[in-house]
Amino acid sequence: MSEIPFFLETSPLPSVGACARVNGVSPSGGRVELRRISPEDRRRFTEVAAASVELHRPWISLPTTPGSFDRYLAKFDHNTAAGFVVCRRTNPTDLVGFVNINRIEYAPYWKGVLGYGAFVPWHGRGYMTEGVALAVRYGFKSLGLHRLEADIEPGNTTSRKLAAKVGLRQEGFSSGLIQLPDGVWHDFERWAISAESMN
Repeated sequence: MSEIPFFLETSPLPSVGACARVNGVSPSGGRVELRRISPEDRRRFTEVAAASVELHRPWISLPTTPGSFDRYLAKFDHNTAAGFVVCRRTNPTDLVGFVNINRIEYAPYWKGVLGYGAFVPWHGRGYMTEGVALAVRYGFKSLGLHRLEADIEPGNTTSRKLAAKVGLRQEGFSSGLIQLPDGVWHDFERWAISAESMN
């Protein structure tokens, strides 16, 4: 059994309330909180997404207009997909990134697919490691999933390192798996973590 980082072992479930609600949802000593994305995030989310376009290129494309945000938000019914923002506890208006659990399937698979990214200027500071760890725990403990996966392009070193830090392990490789915003079908590594790893 692989060793799980401390913030997965000790952190309680993430909040689905306002980030301003400091109610013990963060890991011990944690700097972030996780909450469901909402229509109230439209303005701030699109601002930080627009400021982070170059950081995310070519791997992800996020909504930068009100209309595209509304379409993005509509995907998250918290049944087949769950969307979250990651906030700093000391200043809840600071959106440091996002985490999604996409393509949720229940019996017999009980699995979902993680997507995540940091926003400028908070990238590279470890905030998203804490945020993704909270989302992993939410997927297992609240949604009752058995397995969480992540598809990561081999060249995305930052994402690969984050996945490893929160306990995911590389399981395989798929050629031409996903068409990215550049219109090209890219190869991806398949990473995953199972609920047993947290026991």
